[in-house]
Amino acid sequence: MEYDIKNAELAPGGRLRIDWASTEMPVLKGVKERFHDDRPFAGMRVSACMHVTTETANLMVALQQGGADVVLAASNPLSTQDDVAAALVAHYEIPVYAIKGEDVETYHKHINAVLDHQPHIIMDDGCDLVSTLHKNRRDAKSNIIGGTEETTTGIIRLRAMAKDGALEFPMMAVNDAMTKHLFDNRYGTGQSTMDGVIRATNYLIAGKNVVVAGYGWCSRGIAMRARGLGGNVIVTEIDPLKALEAVMDGFRVMPMIEAAPIGDIFVSATGNINVFDTHHFAVMKNGALLANSGHFDVEINIRGLTKMAVEQPKRVRPFVDQYVMADGRRLNVLGEGRLINLAAAEGHPASVMDMSFANQALAARYLIDNQGKLENKVYSVPEEIDQEIARIKLAAMDIQVDVLTTEQDKYLNSWEEGTV
Repeated sequence: MEYDIKNAELAPGGRLRIDWASTEMPVLKGVKERFHDDRPFAGMRVSACMHVTTETANLMVALQQGGADVVLAASNPLSTQDDVAAALVAHYEIPVYAIKGEDVETYHKHINAVLDHQPHIIMDDGCDLVSTLHKNRRDAKSNIIGGTEETTTGIIRLRAMAKDGALEFPMMAVNDAMTKHLFDNRYGTGQSTMDGVIRATNYLIAGKNVVVAGYGWCSRGIAMRARGLGGNVIVTEIDPLKALEAVMDGFRVMPMIEAAPIGDIFVSATGNINVFDTHHFAVMKNGALLANSGHFDVEINIRGLTKMAVEQPKRVRPFVDQYVMADGRRLNVLGEGRLINLAAAEGHPASVMDMSFANQALAARYLIDNQGKLENKVYSVPEEIDQEIARIKLAAMDIQVDVLTTEQDKYLNSWEEGTV
């Protein structure tokens, strides 16, 4: 078995952490048991490009239980948990190509390694796997049934491909599932982002001005958690409806150029480029922290910041690079501008990834069950899968909900009755 990991001796600890995460993933556990009985992926090769974490490991094992021949590469150079990668290789015989801190050349080499697998199903986290396959690895396309995409950033790219007529197989927008973005994006990103900022800096959040770029589901979660820690939260937006919602939720809203001089901590999760740019750096206060929780490391214009700095950045803490401006101000970039929640922390809690990865697994099965029936476009996860995952999650939490009476169901499906 070929693979590329940091250190195989880390495997025992990785397995313990994988098992620990599994106790918080009852929905995926149920899916895994069903897969074990049904074997829906028998004879299928699955190539995944995802964050190599304990939660992802449990998804890979579930697919393997369903008969899949699985390989995994990292979807970000800093998001790999090396002990988890080692455990997947040693204890589950799943080839992994991922090393925390790998350079960009190695990152792309690893993506190509999983495409060498000639997959039937691909699982992507940011669309790099799909993009590479379409642009440079068309030899790996012949067996593709379809794929799944986990992230907002990836869905943006996929929809652009579909609009241009470039997408050559169906993709499932896992990120659009209600049980994914309402919970993973908001509660997962909110908690894990602030966890990453705190682990990287050991800063007290209370009393700090925290500037959150965007007010999509991820940024909503970050703003909520920053406020919960005592931060004075400022939101910047380009969408008037989202800006209005942020105001109604009790946050200050202003343009980034107005927030730049007063912010202490800046966090972006927009999926866009240069959200924090050179004209913002020029007016930021001494000691400002810059963090990114969007998928790619483009939200902070690090290239521009490097040109503005009067000396090479200095690593003052393991995940803090300090840039000195001409006037002596020091700006601090966290986690090299990559996903701070995975660069400096452990990513989302397992209990929220439970629903996201159950969506991944069931969406992949949907592709197989509907092979040859789907067009080359981006599909939402069917509502019945979403509802099923929510029901299983509630049951695992020992929470029950009401059921409509026959009379209520009839009323909701009729039009005759009104004011009596």
